[in-house]
Amino acid sequence: MTVTIYDKPVRVLMKDMADAFALQPSQSFTKRQAIDWFAQHYPKIKTGTISAHLIRLSTNAQTRTHYNPKQTEDDVFYQIDGSHFRLYDFANDPAPIRSGVGKKTSEPPPDEGSSPNDGPPTGSAEFAYEADLKNYLAKNLAVIEAGLTLYEEEGINGIEFPAGGRFIDILAVDSNNDFVVIELKVSRAYDRVVAQLMRYMVWIANNQAETGQKVRGIIVAREISEDLLLASALVPNVLLFEYQLSFAVHQANIENAI
Repeated sequence: MTVTIYDKPVRVLMKDMADAFALQPSQSFTKRQAIDWFAQHYPKIKTGTISAHLIRLSTNAQTRTHYNPKQTEDDVFYQIDGSHFRLYDFANDPAPIRSGVGKKTSEPPPDEGSSPNDGPPTGSAEFAYEADLKNYLAKNLAVIEAGLTLYEEEGINGIEFPAGGRFIDILAVDSNNDFVVIELKVSRAYDRVVAQLMRYMVWIANNQAETGQKVRGIIVAREISEDLLLASALVPNVLLFEYQLSFAVHQANIENAI
């Protein structure tokens, strides 16, 4: 059962907001306007939660698939760009993206700091796409740390959680109910990942965490570079992990099928 902060869930309050804006079919509004409206009328709703629900209710937002939007009920907005939205036009806009439908899977660009000649470590196996690593760890966070669970609130979860115009790979909570920001790299991770992670951690601390709720970070990569080890050596609330993949095969006996 979903626990709501107010007498209506956020997804319904979003529709009340649209009514309050008296939006015309082609009229747009900004994410800032949505945040300000909630701050005035429902101040307990966090900024990240508002941003995530805007994505969930936007028919063309690829990452809405993580939130399992309800057909028709959650087909409310159309995302013009990262900050602007308008009402969904059933007659003229493309069909809404559904969970598992219309989501593209493309090869990611090389990790920041990599050389064009850099490749995966010889003889190793790694996830083909960051999305594969992300989806696996989101369902198996205990392999990183006992008691670690995916952040969830009113139908929104911590997969690609919006944070200041960017997206956190995985937002989790630990056994103490403190936030854990997880940044993933399918191959080699470099020192600049620390800055990226710290930016997300500060945003969560300022916009999503309750008073006294701590925030720490984790980087998971196929290989941790030496410069990343040095860059994070004096950052006590950031942990580094390397993942490994393994598999086994055996020959099938055709005689068993006869």
